[in-house]
Amino acid sequence: MGSAMMEKPQKTQEEQQSSTQMAAPDGCWWLVVVVSFFVFCAVVLGLMLCVCVFFVEFVQYFGESAQAVSWITSIGLAMQQLMSPIGTAASNVYGTRPVVMMGGFLSGLGFILASQATSLLHLYLTMGFISGLGWALVFTPTVASVMQYFTMRRSLAIGLGFTGVGLASFAFSPLFQYLVEVYAWRGALLVLGGLSFNMIACGALIRPLGKPKVVLKTENLTKLNKCSSLLSRIFECFELSLLSHRGFLTYAVAITFFNAGYFIPYIHLVAHSRHIGFTEYQAAFVISVTGVADIVGRVASGWFSDLGKIRMPHMLVVWTGLLGLSLMLIPVAVVYSGLIVISVVYGFCAGAMTPLAFAVLPEIVGIGRVLGALGLLQLIESVGGLLGAPLSGWLKDCTGSYTVSFIAAGSFLVLGMLVTMSLPYFWSCTAPPLPSPSKRKSQDGSIEDGLLKQTLSLNSVPENLCPLDDTPYSDKELKSDVACPVQE
Repeated sequence: MGSAMMEKPQKTQEEQQSSTQMAAPDGCWWLVVVVSFFVFCAVVLGLMLCVCVFFVEFVQYFGESAQAVSWITSIGLAMQQLMSPIGTAASNVYGTRPVVMMGGFLSGLGFILASQATSLLHLYLTMGFISGLGWALVFTPTVASVMQYFTMRRSLAIGLGFTGVGLASFAFSPLFQYLVEVYAWRGALLVLGGLSFNMIACGALIRPLGKPKVVLKTENLTKLNKCSSLLSRIFECFELSLLSHRGFLTYAVAITFFNAGYFIPYIHLVAHSRHIGFTEYQAAFVISVTGVADIVGRVASGWFSDLGKIRMPHMLVVWTGLLGLSLMLIPVAVVYSGLIVISVVYGFCAGAMTPLAFAVLPEIVGIGRVLGALGLLQLIESVGGLLGAPLSGWLKDCTGSYTVSFIAAGSFLVLGMLVTMSLPYFWSCTAPPLPSPSKRKSQDGSIEDGLLKQTLSLNSVPENLCPLDDTPYSDKELKSDVACPVQE
């Protein structure tokens, strides 16, 4: 009796910790998190998209082809996505705040070292690998934090944060052009390095909602031996059970196609504008106009999706299709006014698509696994980011213009749209209901559950021990649920 009374407060405390991780914090700290996310998007994605200003400078200075120079952006983008599972795993163990602060430091360090580059290989290692690793530690954990801070207005919060990308596209492109003219590209990269260090301060503002996931789960599994505990921590950190989730894998393929074409205009639109005869500042202004339309599209898309009139996967398909068509029309605009109009349409569709691409994910995997899902998703889609820009540069070198490059970019987005339409329950007018605990086991036998069972059977551990994601909260559930649920 006394021991039961001693255990009950501990269970209640665990319930409170678990619920705290899913609930929004009190006060107005959510606004601080959104503002921090805004700065991260402006610096991380803004630098990715506006580095096209340096594209022509690098081609002229190093005397290399467009394909070779395109690898700088591709490596940075691929590293940001390829190393995202490391960022999410570290956040699950140590928390988001220290991981993001380290990422901000690496991002700035990469640009400072790049200012001393003497070859493209040097730029590959600094702007590509070092800064790309820093972006990986910053971006994905921050997106997951915003998702966990909001429930009702999640899409709008993500859209507002992502407006930093559009503002950066509007302000950074002419600013970078001015910095290149005044300080040359080496001095401009030094300024960008100092700008990136601001992410360290923003990372310190991310207040944790509870203990890191792996720490909290491990405290509840004291009966596991060391071998099975280590295996469980690995699966818990990286959320590897999602690799057997059909909906997640389908969506990852779609996002990979999106990624192959989405960044092409930001890399080659300035070069294309100068190639067809416009001045440097006219070409930079095209990116600025695109950025303004991008801001409007992100806010409008986030606000409308939170109204619940149309399912978010359906809205994502609409905006993706329009985005692909607008990309194919960019080479048609040979008059400056026509190029501006198409760029506005492209920017609005690109902005409307971006928050939905992230907001759809909790509907597919659940908010409890969204951090690990974002990391794995970024890892898989890095293939598209790594190959998209070099393929576009290679097509330009072969054809002498960027026409085929933009058509290929639009085709990738249309292919991604078609794959998205094959998601489970996509053709339903309402969102699919969450599976009941009694059915989850039969619907999805995860990799984590299978390996845990094999390990536990070898060590004669009781059969009613559940996987980490589904540890029951009460003694009653522990006795009644022998087959523990696995979230799909």
